[in-house]
Amino acid sequence: MLGVSAYLLWGGFPLVFHRLSDVAAVEVLMHRVAWSFVVVVAVLIVRRDRTWLNVLVSPGSERRRLAAAAALISVNWLVYVWAVAQDRVVEAALGYYVNPLITVALGVLLLRERLSRAQVAALVLAVAAVVVLTVAYGQVPWVSLVLACSFAGYGYIKKSVTSTALTSLAVETAVLLPFAVVGFVFLALDGSLAFLHGSNGRDLLLLSLGAVTATPLVLFAASARRVPLVVLGMLQYLTPSMQLALGVTVLGEDLPPERLAGFVLVWAALVVLGIDAARTASTGRLPAILEETADAT
Repeated sequence: MLGVSAYLLWGGFPLVFHRLSDVAAVEVLMHRVAWSFVVVVAVLIVRRDRTWLNVLVSPGSERRRLAAAAALISVNWLVYVWAVAQDRVVEAALGYYVNPLITVALGVLLLRERLSRAQVAALVLAVAAVVVLTVAYGQVPWVSLVLACSFAGYGYIKKSVTSTALTSLAVETAVLLPFAVVGFVFLALDGSLAFLHGSNGRDLLLLSLGAVTATPLVLFAASARRVPLVVLGMLQYLTPSMQLALGVTVLGEDLPPERLAGFVLVWAALVVLGIDAARTASTGRLPAILEETADAT
């Protein structure tokens, strides 16, 4: 239930960010960074956990990796917020379906991993899906690909760090915080800052982005200690499925047959990967695809 709750909360993000569509995506990103930092550090202070501060002030590979992870997740957050504001939730959902397939490709390119026949078949289906969607959209589905690649890269980096989920998020947001503060000052001087210049409800929603970010992360971290990672790897598809449903049924986005065909190809690829993962897990070896995707979340 902890894991399901985490993924359902992530799945509901379009409803949150759609309410902020009149705020520039870069400002929403800055609020998410700033208030996430406040919430997570507050939790760590209550827990008397100073590990994040030690990592932040100590030069070394851990801090470098988390700084790189921060850069990737900021790109992911920015593009996602922009996509929701531009009524492209369906395209964003596709990105999180494609993410596991990008992770497989990273394993081949960066780790020189050998693909199983099932993984090769899944990647072929994924390439076919991109071709179909490029024709359907009239352009390369760059929103989906940027979200998938940035999140897969984030997961790849996070796989090599030893910090806990909360410590990692504290360090990542601390790295991004100076940029957010400078951004707030610039927008305030420019007269384009939305915060405190609109409705109280909008301001409260911007302030809540820290809790919105941290709550599902805490739930996920709690579930990761209690259930097999294979289960978490399968549960991850709740998020894009819910986002897709919200995009079509609640936000009124189109999903014509030619685009649906691309989704069907991606779903077929994920079924192939899932079957292959289940077989591999039965032998006692968990596929990197599931480990990295679950850890990235």
